[in-house]
Amino acid sequence: MAEISAKLVKELRDKTGAGMMDCKKALQESNGDMEAAIAWLRQKGLASAGKKASRVTSEGLVDSYIHTGGRIGVLVEVNCETDFVARNEKFKALVQDIAKQIAACPNVEFVSVDDIPAEYKEKERQIALGSDALKGKPPEVKEKIVAGKLEKTLKELCLLNQPFIRDQSKTVEELVKEHIAELGENIQIRRFQRFVLGEGIEKKEANLAEEVAAQTQAMSAAAKAAKASSEAPETVSAPEATAATTAETALETGAETAPETTAEAALETGAETAPSEPAPESKGFGAAAKKAGSKSRASKKKK
Repeated sequence: MAEISAKLVKELRDKTGAGMMDCKKALQESNGDMEAAIAWLRQKGLASAGKKASRVTSEGLVDSYIHTGGRIGVLVEVNCETDFVARNEKFKALVQDIAKQIAACPNVEFVSVDDIPAEYKEKERQIALGSDALKGKPPEVKEKIVAGKLEKTLKELCLLNQPFIRDQSKTVEELVKEHIAELGENIQIRRFQRFVLGEGIEKKEANLAEEVAAQTQAMSAAAKAAKASSEAPETVSAPEATAATTAETALETGAETAPETTAEAALETGAETAPSEPAPESKGFGAAAKKAGSKSRASKKKK
């Protein structure tokens, strides 16, 4: 493969208006042949995409994608220049593909490398500098290794640098540029948000061994309690114990126990209770005559 110089890349860019990375890739694919590189860019629809990149994009779509099972959701805003393109079915399909791409990339946090804050880049650079693999290497070698590692790390965080899920041979950035060339308008992915069910909620981690041990102890204690309950002697209730004692005492002393007749028993059996004493005689006219006869006999005897 022929060596691709920065001067050759710039020359191709000036002729086509394509991006620097697209020009470099085109020259690599055509082994440095300028005309073949231009043809490659035109076939990919990238020859005019770079010229449209500076146009204002104030229209577009906000679309969503919910992954099967409802555990991952995505909101994404993709902008274009006119409402006419925003209603185009190809543009709508592009936005939906981008939303699915975000759902499939859990490590992606930014749209492009330019969106990454400078402090974040410096933090990653310091982490790379502290690698044990750099010990004993000359400073200039260290810088090259760190630069390469940092570039790789940052690209892994950016949506535009991800291989397209439907076609791994191109990146999301190349996919967008193809649609720019096809639809004739500048297209920009402005922002996105990825939602994961339960993300950020502190979950209680249970120790399986401890949980099984606790359940075993609880079952053992319940079994012991049931066994103790079944082996305990039957206890007689207080009223039954009193009645039994009274009966035993009566047998010992020879006393006869009279049967108890209660109002409740009588009501239950429908039996009538007889009076314990005979009813007194009526004290009407007959009783008064009998008393008078007794007095007259008594007076005759005295005479």
